[in-house]
Amino acid sequence: MKHILRRFKQHHITADDILKAGSVPKHVAIIMDGNGRWAKKFGLPRAAGHHTGMKNVKKITIAAKTIGVEVLTLYAFSTENWKRPKEEVDYLMKLPQEFFPLEIEDLEQNNIQVRMTGSKEQLPEFALKPIENAIERTRHNDGMILNFALNYGSRLEIVHAAKHLAEDLLAGRIHTDDINEQALNDRLLTSDLPDPDLLIRTSGELRLSNFMLWQLAYTEFWFTEAYWPEFNEPLFYSAIREYQNRARRYGGL
Repeated sequence: MKHILRRFKQHHITADDILKAGSVPKHVAIIMDGNGRWAKKFGLPRAAGHHTGMKNVKKITIAAKTIGVEVLTLYAFSTENWKRPKEEVDYLMKLPQEFFPLEIEDLEQNNIQVRMTGSKEQLPEFALKPIENAIERTRHNDGMILNFALNYGSRLEIVHAAKHLAEDLLAGRIHTDDINEQALNDRLLTSDLPDPDLLIRTSGELRLSNFMLWQLAYTEFWFTEAYWPEFNEPLFYSAIREYQNRARRYGGL
């Protein structure tokens, strides 16, 4: 914690600093990691970490909107997370019931459109209903997209896209020459979204954890030791500022 606080003092970057500096990433993706470890550090149950992390979603969403980010994707629950203890999974499934009724009005007023990337299968009705309600209530909003990657796994997504390609090929709707990067991309769950420009992962872990493996091919990565519940606006803007200082060459010179 002290290390993170020192970073705040050294890099207290504001939204104005970002807007003055120039280009802002259109799509920012965040792997929200470290809720349980944050709770353990303070002697709290893991559920307390997830609850605090949920409250942090709104702060970072507004911070992203303030600087003009067009899409914010948050990795909320992976297909692998079902392996966690049932008690923890049950609690995580209840968070949409708590988050959306509290925040939906603010999301509407801020012209934010809610989306979900992932499989609805396995999700209990009580978790899915508030998400679908938020998606419906905000579908006409044309501001920033707040995209929750929920029950999402990238390898499974790519397998499904390959299956769709195979089905179209066997049905004669496409030919082998039609199979290319764009054809597969068009069959991904994120086909109507730009690829992330910046990926942020909290908690000090340095891996992708089966998140948007195809879409992150040319994404800039930024990692922090801060756990998700303590990841605040200055740290978020620090990530954006570093992105602005990088040269993106996409394999060229």
